[in-house]
Amino acid sequence: MINELINSELNESPYHGLQLCIIKKYVIKTASHESFIVNNFCILLIKSGAFKIQLKDTVHGLSAQDLIVIPKNTFLTLLDAEDKLKLYLVAFTDDFATQNCFKKELVDAFYFFIARPSLKITLDQKDFLVLSLIYKLIYFVRKESKLNSIEAELQRISFNLLLYELRSIHAKYTSQAALNFNRKERILIQFFTILSIHCKKQHSVKFYAGSLFITAGYLSKIVKQITGKPVKILIAESIIAEAKNLLEDSQLSVADIAEELSFSNSSTFCVFFKRHTSIAPSRYRTNAIERLKNQ
Repeated sequence: MINELINSELNESPYHGLQLCIIKKYVIKTASHESFIVNNFCILLIKSGAFKIQLKDTVHGLSAQDLIVIPKNTFLTLLDAEDKLKLYLVAFTDDFATQNCFKKELVDAFYFFIARPSLKITLDQKDFLVLSLIYKLIYFVRKESKLNSIEAELQRISFNLLLYELRSIHAKYTSQAALNFNRKERILIQFFTILSIHCKKQHSVKFYAGSLFITAGYLSKIVKQITGKPVKILIAESIIAEAKNLLEDSQLSVADIAEELSFSNSSTFCVFFKRHTSIAPSRYRTNAIERLKNQ
């Protein structure tokens, strides 16, 4: 059951890379010591009962109020579940994670997704209740969703709320030394931090590599190796995210937005936006206005 939920084909789901389940009673029904590779990022929050899993060579005993973050490509073995285990499970793709971590306020949350080894934290009562409420919010938005653009946006906002809470938990319960990142992982986190600050003005791989005192080729290799995506695509996605926000939330003209995002002219911006979204900026803004009218 856990295997199927964690390793669902989330990119084919109507929620574009995100799945959350509230498991009210979990019993291991498969053979003991079932093992598999985790294909998606996963966060487990234990409500009650006891759960024992092995991640690589480390065995984790989980009980009420325990939070564990399982990075993608981790080798997981299910050992024991007992005492009427109840838990919250959220799984998401690396695409979904990176697209929601571009804001500089959320970059810290990305630490959870590449941490080695997996992070396990025992939350206090207050933090557990806050996090469980956010899980429930995501779950019920998803459950009641009519699969239109408004519900999809609510899903994104709910996930961002989860990221903000993870950021708070990260600051409260862990230290930078405890996370034990290797050099490549530290470079990736630094890249995301710089990208979140400078993506409006800086569009070249060379700029970000220079800021990190490495070559563009080495940065591209690291980003591709860890995220599975070319660094140019991540830069483009961050620019598109900023462009969408400006098109939805400001009175700036398309030409003004092109200037705000450091394009040489509006035509260049329009070509860039349409290449990455399959829709012109003006049409995107019109659709956004229509969505608001229909709420």
